[in-house]
Amino acid sequence: MFDSDSWQEIFATIKKNKMRTFLTCFGVFWGIFMLVVMIGSGNGLSNGIMQDFAGTATNSFFCWAQKTSKPYKGMKPGRNFDFNNEDTKALKQLSELAVVAPMNQLGDYRGTNNVVRGLKTGGFSVSGVYPELTLIDDINVKTGRFLNQNDISDKRKVAIIGLGVVETLFAKDESPIGEYISINGVYFQVIGTTVPTSSGGRGEEQRNEVHIPFSTFQQAFNYGDVVGWYAVMAAKDVPASVAEEKTLAMLRERHKVSPDDANAIGHWNMETEFKKMSGLFSGISGLVWIVGIGTLLAGIIGVSNIMLIVVKERTKEIGIRRALGAPPIHIVRQLILESVFLTTIAGYIGLVLSIGLTEAIASAIPKDEGGMFTNPTIDLNVALIALGILIFAGAIAGFIPAKKAIAIPPVEALRYDN
Repeated sequence: MFDSDSWQEIFATIKKNKMRTFLTCFGVFWGIFMLVVMIGSGNGLSNGIMQDFAGTATNSFFCWAQKTSKPYKGMKPGRNFDFNNEDTKALKQLSELAVVAPMNQLGDYRGTNNVVRGLKTGGFSVSGVYPELTLIDDINVKTGRFLNQNDISDKRKVAIIGLGVVETLFAKDESPIGEYISINGVYFQVIGTTVPTSSGGRGEEQRNEVHIPFSTFQQAFNYGDVVGWYAVMAAKDVPASVAEEKTLAMLRERHKVSPDDANAIGHWNMETEFKKMSGLFSGISGLVWIVGIGTLLAGIIGVSNIMLIVVKERTKEIGIRRALGAPPIHIVRQLILESVFLTTIAGYIGLVLSIGLTEAIASAIPKDEGGMFTNPTIDLNVALIALGILIFAGAIAGFIPAKKAIAIPPVEALRYDN
């Protein structure tokens, strides 16, 4: 490897056939460049989609009441019904459930309501929740505190507000803790502020959330004992799908809903959706590797073909070396070294440029506005493994022509005429 004569011969060959060498190296360069860019793009898409799952327990699910679609026990389809506080007590008796967090929200799903402080107003999502919600949804309290059981029991008029609410209703250097805000004419004291735990759409929602005690919500806004929906986390070692089925069965029974009525209770299972997305991106990742490695192999095959041409051009030279006593291993080493050198240089350039491109794209995308495409980078270890595979493949690409070269008897090689 450190024989200067070998390197002089390699550089002389490259200088003599510049265009051929360039085209050969370009095939390898393009292969690893596309592999890394495609892996980075797949990671960016995966990060963008998966960020919506960030901060929420993957063994959780949500359910809410809708209209019945089938007749049952003398009741007509199209009937409206609501969950209630008694449902909450019943659900907490199920051994399959670890956390049952009833929730209410002013207005429709993702609706906004006027929140006022002095002369400043804003439209935000106002929810009545239990402290147990933090076990399901990661709520990052920046200042103050979150709700506790005493807030629920005493029906305290307190609120925890998101960063977007703070920026809208308060001055830049003003602390919201201890101040009052008005929600639909009812005053609440701010006891805590939160910051988003994820980016994208979910992060924007978290910025504009106002949480108040569930019991206070029901009383202050005349909801009676109505529960809008439940956030539920399955018990340890219990699949969320099993816990969900038990929950839906109990709620259907309590509200006289047909067991076959799939439309009466809306539900969304985090575990199921997470597995779907994980499976999808595993498939995408596998496809990316297959296509990328195929492109890479095309470049390697190009190197091997060029080395076969080199062997053909240098057959007489190889015969002379063999006749002068050069051992076959020296011939093999020379050709493998040339092949590995070309693939390593081309692969390294492709690796550097592709990583640079993905990093540039990642830095150009605002971290808080990544949307469906965020941080399209590739792990350096994966990139180095790809380069290592490329170098190994380059050695194989050089070995095949080298084996063919030493298989030619020296006498026939000396007689060979290009």
